This record gives sequence, C-alpha cells and structure tokens, in this order.
Amino acid sequence: MKLFRIQLLFALLFTLSFVLPAGAQEDNTNYLSLDDVIYIAHQQSPDALIAKHLFRSSYWEFRSFRADYMPGLILDGVTPFYNRSISPITQEDGTIKFREINQSDAMLELSLSQNIGLTGGKISLNTGLSRLDDFTDASSKPSYQANIVNVRYDQPIFKYNPYKWERHIEPMKYELAKRKYLENIEQIAITATQYFFNMLQAQIDMQIAIKNMNNYDTLFRIAQGRYQLGKIAENDLLQLELNFLKAEAAVEQSELDFENNLFRLKSYLRIQEDVPIELIPPAITDFFTIQADKALDEAKYNSSSALDFEKRRLEAQSQVNLAKMMNRFEADFSAVFGLAQQGATIPGAYTQPGDAQTVGFNFTLPILDWGSARGRIKMAESNEELVVTSVEQEEIDFEQNIFIQVMQFNMQENQLRIAAKSDTIARKRYEVTQKRYMIGQVNDVLELSNAQIDNDNALKGYFQALRTYWRNYYQIRMQTLYDFKADRPILFNINDIM
Repeated sequence: MKLFRIQLLFALLFTLSFVLPAGAQEDNTNYLSLDDVIYIAHQQSPDALIAKHLFRSSYWEFRSFRADYMPGLILDGVTPFYNRSISPITQEDGTIKFREINQSDAMLELSLSQNIGLTGGKISLNTGLSRLDDFTDASSKPSYQANIVNVRYDQPIFKYNPYKWERHIEPMKYELAKRKYLENIEQIAITATQYFFNMLQAQIDMQIAIKNMNNYDTLFRIAQGRYQLGKIAENDLLQLELNFLKAEAAVEQSELDFENNLFRLKSYLRIQEDVPIELIPPAITDFFTIQADKALDEAKYNSSSALDFEKRRLEAQSQVNLAKMMNRFEADFSAVFGLAQQGATIPGAYTQPGDAQTVGFNFTLPILDWGSARGRIKMAESNEELVVTSVEQEEIDFEQNIFIQVMQFNMQENQLRIAAKSDTIARKRYEVTQKRYMIGQVNDVLELSNAQIDNDNALKGYFQALRTYWRNYYQIRMQTLYDFKADRPILFNINDIM
C-alpha cells in the first residue's frame, strides 16, 4: 500500500508539471479542484436549481395535505342583497299568487370543520346571524335569525375513503421527494465530475501536444545535422519532419478541444467571468472497501427506488379498493344538532333559543349493472398483480446493480495501481529512448515514436482510471444515499432549500 501511494504521488507530481505552468503564482488564473467544481455545481448549476424547485413543490404539496387534516376556520358572509321583483308565492291554502317582492337580506356565518381521516367523515361547528328587511310594508321592521350553535356530522358509509390511503401514501411521496432531491444532488456531483475530467483530459492533451511538438522540433533539428553528416538516412529525417508536422496539427486541435470543454464546464457551472481556469488533478489520500451487504442494506433503507417500490404497491391496493367500493351499495349519514331563534332585534334572536335537529340517511343500491362493477374490480386486481410482478423484477435488478457497482468500486484501487505503474514505466522508457536517440545510440525513429505514443497513452490511462474511480464513488453515494467514507447517511437541511 505504501509503495502504491508513493507511485501515485510521483504520477501526480509529474502530471502537475504539465498542468501547472511555471510562474503560476503570479497570474490571475483560477485553479479549481474536483471538490471546488462539485461545490460550485451544487450551488448554482442548472440541475441544482431544478432540484431545489422540484423539492419545494413537493414540500408545499405535503404541507397542503397536512393542512387538510387540521381544523379549518371559515367566515362566510353576504352583504345586503337587495331584491325587487314579482315572484310566485305559495299561500297558506296551497294556491299560488304573484306578489311584488321588495326586500334585502344579509348573513354572517363562522364555521369550524375537521376532516376525520380514519372514517372519512367530517365534523363541523357553525354559528351565524341573518337579517331580513321587507320594504313592501313601510311599517315592517327588520327581523333577525340566529343560529347560535350547530354541530354537524357527515359520514359516508361503504364508500371509498381517500383519506385512509392518503395518510400512508402522501407521507411516502414527501419522503420520496427528499430522497430524490439527495439523489439529484449526487447526480450533479457525477455530472460535474464528468465535465471536470473532460476538461482535465483536454488540458492534459494540450500540454502533451505542446511538449511533443517541442520535442519533435528539437529532434528534427538534430536529425538535420546528422543527415548532413551522413549518419542517418533521408527516410528517418522525413519521418521526423512528418512527426513534427503532425505534432503542430495536434497542438491546434488540442487547443480547440480545450476551449470547447472549458466552455462546457463554465456553462454548466454558470461561470460568466472571463477568467482563465485550470484544473488541479484530484489526489486519492485513502482507499476503503465497501461491503456489498452493507451497501445493499443502506440502499434499501435510504434510496428512493426502494421506497418507490412500496408506494407503487400501496397505490395499486388503493385502486383495487376504489374499484370494489364504486357503484356498489353506498350510503351517506348526516346529523345536525343545534340551537336557533328569531327575533325583531339581535338580542331577541339570542333569547330563549329553541332546539334544531336534522338527521338524514341516503343510500344507493345498483340493481343491474351487467357486470360493469365486477369488470372494474378484475381490471384493478390484474393491474395490481402486474405492478407487484414488475416491482419484484425491478427489485432484483436493483440489488444486482448495487452489487455490480460495489464490485467496480472495490477494484479501482488495483486499477489505479496498475495505471500509475504503467505511467511510470512508459515515462521512463520514453526518457531513456529519447536520450539514447539524442546521443546517437538509437537511430530507429519508429522505436522513438512508439515510446512516445506509449508514454502519452499511459498518462491518459492514469487519468481515465482516476475518472472511473470518482465516478463510481459518487455513483455508489447516489444509489445508497450513504457516505461510506464517513460511515454515515447523506442528509440535508430543509431550511437551506426553503
């Protein structure tokens, strides 16, 4: 392990000779690490803003759901409503006569209501006062009616109770929104890592291309002198000239690729300042191994996928219950008990109130529906079976995916060791071959070119291994919502979002 870390350190120091130019302390270049890029992405990237707004929407939806279970206080009123018309009036003997109406009325009512989730019923408490003015008789005075207190209870019987299912499903949906937000944050880290390494690779490629162009320029000048002395063939001279021209073209292409990836990174991070940016290759200070069983347990407990499986099963059961309750025997029971009085004055309307009671029972019983209700029930049950089967298969794939991700992450230590060792060997081989060529011990241009290509590819392979490590690291975090390095769940503070 110590040898591996030393190899990684040497590889990083060699890389920094490409990434950090001389005199970097004196310029205004912004040097960003992987942690810096991820932090900026979490704060201001488009994906971060979308994730916040999606969670806020779910948060207020859940608050609205909870408010439905809290007592509601409502004040209703009718400002003086004036009515002057001719209308049919039923007389005491049952006959109907037309009569001129010239009156106004006003009403004020205060009600307190509460939904009962367990039964699906509703209880309410009301009080109100009404005033009526009859202008057809000039001698008439205003009259008042006071509903001093009314207690009303409404209860559906043998009906689908949405509150019963919402009490379980809505909290699940809110918890699901919290987990999805955390997963979106981890996905932002994955995306930012991808942009980071795309630009870092372009940055390294540009540095390699410039180095190769300078080396081939030097080698070509040396070869010209050797050719004039007759020490090398014209074919070798032409090959070095061709390599130099290719290196010049590679520099131009690498600069274009660098600018393109720089633009993409700044666009994702929403960095508008026109300042130079260079990336610092990430270093790995410590390796750790993840146990597959531990990762699977945390994924089942923390991830949105596991909770979504349970929610979909519950929603399917809800639809079956709805189908069984619809168009069957249905009934509604309501009861009102209260005190009411009328009088010529407001105090008189509250003097010696009388009882007021209303009790009602309504029912509906379909006699013949030609199997319509049974068909809906069978369709709902079939859909429930389909959901259960689909969820079971998705759970199997989910567990398998977690296992594969853990295996891929655990093998990264060895992959990085191999990449670092390969980079060290390829670099030494190229340095030795180049020195031998410059002192005339090696005249085979093809051997020098192969050593240079192997050196470049080994360095790129090392950074590709780094990219894979960090991508897998954040992928595991997203799928389990667990920080295995710190050995704790990934959480967030709602106040930071709201």
